[in-house]
Amino acid sequence: MTKFKIEINRTTEKKQKPQFESLEFGKNFTDHMFVMDYTAGQGWHDPRIIPYQPLTLDPAAMIFHYGQSVFEGLKAYLTNDNEVLLFRPEKNMERLNKSNSRLCIPEIDEELALHALKELIAVDREWIPNVEGTSLYIRPFVISTEPYLGVAPSKRYKFIMILSPVGAYYKEGIDPVKIAVQNEYVRAVRGGTGTAKTGGNYAASLKAQELASLTGYSQVLWLDGKENKYIEEVGSMNIFFKMNGEVVTPELNGSILEGITRSSVLELLKYWNIPFSERRISIDEIFQAHADGQLEEAFGTGTAAVISPIGEFFWDNKKIIINDGETGSLSKKIYDTLTGIQKGIKPDPFGWSVKIEDKEAAAIK
Repeated sequence: MTKFKIEINRTTEKKQKPQFESLEFGKNFTDHMFVMDYTAGQGWHDPRIIPYQPLTLDPAAMIFHYGQSVFEGLKAYLTNDNEVLLFRPEKNMERLNKSNSRLCIPEIDEELALHALKELIAVDREWIPNVEGTSLYIRPFVISTEPYLGVAPSKRYKFIMILSPVGAYYKEGIDPVKIAVQNEYVRAVRGGTGTAKTGGNYAASLKAQELASLTGYSQVLWLDGKENKYIEEVGSMNIFFKMNGEVVTPELNGSILEGITRSSVLELLKYWNIPFSERRISIDEIFQAHADGQLEEAFGTGTAAVISPIGEFFWDNKKIIINDGETGSLSKKIYDTLTGIQKGIKPDPFGWSVKIEDKEAAAIK
């Protein structure tokens, strides 16, 4: 008997599902959503699964005016045995609370959130795509809802989870993407909100992303906001480089997101006895390593793309091509291993996969 009581109200009008063979990222949403409210003095209350629907908010709701919001992103996968697996979901709920703390949002009960997520997925299980390269994307988020025009933490919030069947995040898939290095704009600085997963960080990135897209680049690589020389992260990914046999990634410096896929890659490298380091990396170092023939691979890591090889950098009117624009062997090995664990077709020596047990699904039907 679970200690959590979640009300379930199933829809009477199911949506038409998209073709799983041609899914775009973030375009389609399932039949149900999870909602829970927070009221000062009462805490989090009324956890419920309801039909997917628009929200009704007061025009003075603080989210519209002061941007007090956080979110997460994770995925559910359908195995060849028709089982449902989550990948390190407890880390996402842990990170959500870290973001909550930074944005002065009351923390959620992580155990309750995970239980609610499993129930929501079980209710919409038929939406999990079974085509190669697809998954069910999960978006938990918290917004401030108190109607008040004043700069202060809200006294009311909503915690919501929605689900979306998705294909590849980048149209290139596992083929290398092209990245433009940003010189003019700054996304985050140490002491700001760069370590939190909050909407304002992404709003701050849009202008640079728009300019990069106009010149044919998939994403922006951000440099530090103080000296404008040290590599931080790509817009939707952490970043790794393989130089002269060693893998290097920017250290967690207080202005970049602590990626869960990033952490998983570091654990894999350690498991495989591949040398790696977390340190400051300047963009000059990368271009010099390429000139010296030592830059072997570059790739991004994130929940949406998993692993995205990088085939080209453009910076300061200079362009470099990495590994002849081809996917590197290490990038491919990491991608195959992570997606294999996520889909249940490769061994999971780390205990990362969490199975949604049949009895959990049966209990809520």
